[in-house]
Amino acid sequence: MRLPGLLLAFAAWSATHAQSPTSPQPIGTISGGNPVFLEPKSVKRAGDEITASLRTTFLKPAKAPGGEWYGSRTLVTVRCKAGTAAVKENRYYSDAKLTKVASEKIVGIPGFAAPVPGSVTALALKTLCGPQT
Repeated sequence: MRLPGLLLAFAAWSATHAQSPTSPQPIGTISGGNPVFLEPKSVKRAGDEITASLRTTFLKPAKAPGGEWYGSRTLVTVRCKAGTAAVKENRYYSDAKLTKVASEKIVGIPGFAAPVPGSVTALALKTLCGPQT
């Protein structure tokens, strides 16, 4: 008679641990309801800075010169104590699988500033720094 209890316990455990620690984790949405995902493997800490990659999937492709963009990948660095963030890289993708880079910008000297509310950098700051920001 203990088998049903064990099966229920296993089902509850597997449901809470189903997401791999390396798979992108949803952290919120930006304008238009576009979901933003943190890539856990990309999180790096150095002193008071945390750098991570975030992916955004556009619910509706964005019109851009030369075609449509289906999503982006942004490399962000945050400074939790200062409450600032800086974009280091930005890539936009021209396919739904987010494999074909349509536009890429690598920032030479990132500028740290308070992020715009509702932006990818604001989500990064909130997620990476926790409630202190």
